[in-house]
This record gives sequence, structure tokens and C-alpha cells, in this order.
Amino acid sequence: MLLECRNLAFKYPGSKFDVLTGMNCRLAGPGFHALFGPSGVGKTTLAKMICGQLDAFSGEITRRKIRQVLYTYNMERLPGWSSVGEHLELNIPHASRHIVDDLVRLFGLAECMDSRFAQLSLGQQNRTNLARYLLQDFDLLVMDESLANVDEATKEKIILQMKAMFPQRFFLYISHNVVEVARFCRQILVLRTPRKLPQAVVISGLDHRHGQHPDQSRLEHTMLEIVNAA
Repeated sequence: MLLECRNLAFKYPGSKFDVLTGMNCRLAGPGFHALFGPSGVGKTTLAKMICGQLDAFSGEITRRKIRQVLYTYNMERLPGWSSVGEHLELNIPHASRHIVDDLVRLFGLAECMDSRFAQLSLGQQNRTNLARYLLQDFDLLVMDESLANVDEATKEKIILQMKAMFPQRFFLYISHNVVEVARFCRQILVLRTPRKLPQAVVISGLDHRHGQHPDQSRLEHTMLEIVNAA
């Protein structure tokens, strides 16, 4: 699996400033990869370009062995006319029904199944949204702050189990947490402002998995690389 961007350039209509200028990057999957950078640098813009939601750009995006791309984001809403359980039941492909119970347990959603989406906490809403995307057919899932408002212990459990359950899928994880991206991701795409060249730098992460003990010195070195690149 390969995601490659070549010479991407983009400016919002009416804006004086470029978001992307000649941006190049290459991420080879499958696995957990990250998109990291300061606020306002264009992470969500790039994510929407990758997903096909923005197409008024120049340059080229190549997706090799990536057929179906999905995009989920922080604070995404579900309709309020059904319970969480009913919504999942109505939107689960037959091929994914065997993992529903596992995901409900992993995401701590058992107590939420009879509740409407608006009744859930922000963390429960984000966990519900992410779980429903994992039940769909996808090759690449872009997670735009999808685990915001989730406590660190639960977030770690979810990420590690996702990596174990979906080893052949490609994940692009957008987060402002440098510890998370350094520890859990295979490659970290650091996006910078157009004033810094190159605009994108790829850093190798630790790609931590179940049963591994993180090397603290290596983790700190990787975090420093990421921060310096940004």
C-alpha cells in the first residue's frame, strides 16, 4: 500500500495565502501513520484532498492498493432519531457483523447502546463514530482528531487493539499529541507552513504494539525529531 503526494499546491478561493506549495510526501503502509503539525498549517485540508473531498488543487495524489478511503473527524454527529445500537445495526455490512461485539467492548460502548447520540459525553460520541467507521469496508481510514476527549489509557488500548485487529489496513492519524504519534505510528508526516521548505517531512516512529516495551530514550529522540521538524 502506498500513499504519495507530488507537488501539491492549494489556495482557498479569495485567500491571499497558499495552504500548500509544492508539497511532496510518501507513506508506505499498511499500518498506523500520522499527520502532525501546528494548528492552521493545513492538516485537515490535506486530509480532505486525500479523501477526494477537495479536488481544486494542482499536483498529484497516488493511492496504490488503496481502493476505499473514509474520513472521520472530531465532533462528527450522528442523527438523533435512533439509539447508538440501532444506528450500528442499520449500518453494519454483513462482512463486519462478526466483530461488532469486540468493537463495542473495546470502545466501552456497552452501556451506551440504548442511548441517543446527543445523550453521550464527547468522548463517547467520538468512540461511537470511530467504531462505526471501523465496521465499514475501507482500505484507508483518515482519523482527524477522532480520539479527542478520550482519556489516555483508553486511547492507548483502542489504538493498540485497532492495530492488532486491522493489520492490513492503512490509517492516517491526525493528532496534536507528539507523544502519541511518536510512540504508536510507523511514519509521521510533519506538515509545515509554506514558508518552510520542504513543506512536509516524514519521520520514522516507534510503531508500538501489544507486548512491546517502549524504549524511552528512542521515544524522546523521535519526539525531538518531530518537534524540530515542525
